[in-house]
Amino acid sequence: MNVRSRLPSLTLVWLALVALSLGSLGLGGWLHGSPWLPLLVAAIVWCKCFLVARRFIDVGSAHPFVARVVAVFIALAPAALVLTSFFGDAIARWASL
Repeated sequence: MNVRSRLPSLTLVWLALVALSLGSLGLGGWLHGSPWLPLLVAAIVWCKCFLVARRFIDVGSAHPFVARVVAVFIALAPAALVLTSFFGDAIARWASL
């Protein structure tokens, strides 16, 4: 598949990433202080990471080891967001010198 045939697909993915970014900005202002907002933000981050990995980095055609490492990173980034938002003080005490 050449680059020209992939261009409309990449444009749609880029527009989806822009929409997710703007949507998360709006949700942050609208639901500011909500206890479940970190979970929603983590879900949006996961969706954005998944789209970038699949469409721009082409993880589907990578070696299985590389694909697994990227999948673990995609899972750990939102998990770290949730953990630090709910248990930030405890993690800071545990990680301090």
